[in-house]
Amino acid sequence: MSLQATMGDYQTKKTLETFGFLPPLSQQEIYDQIAYIIAQGWTPAIEHVHPSGSMDDYWTMWKLPFFGEQDLGNVAAELEACHRSYPDHHVRLTGYDNYTQSQGSCFVVFHGRG
Repeated sequence: MSLQATMGDYQTKKTLETFGFLPPLSQQEIYDQIAYIIAQGWTPAIEHVHPSGSMDDYWTMWKLPFFGEQDLGNVAAELEACHRSYPDHHVRLTGYDNYTQSQGSCFVVFHGRG
């Protein structure tokens, strides 16, 4: 495969998040990313959307952001709960940086099949 063909494939692929160009993350890699968000002091937030609306600017928030959350298990449990409630939706985790007022990290944990 030529480099140009590879670049063309990349340019037409829709990516939903930071790690969209990588293979799916393992469960341990997801936990490592949650731990990183918490270690940075960022606020974890969970969002979901049906795949047909995945390129929209706004996704529906699952509960309120987890201000001051220090327990990786709580965030992981809420990701699972959101996925159970909306199995056909994409579910993503965002780490909001309060200092820069921006997203420090954002990645899809579960891909919907809708």
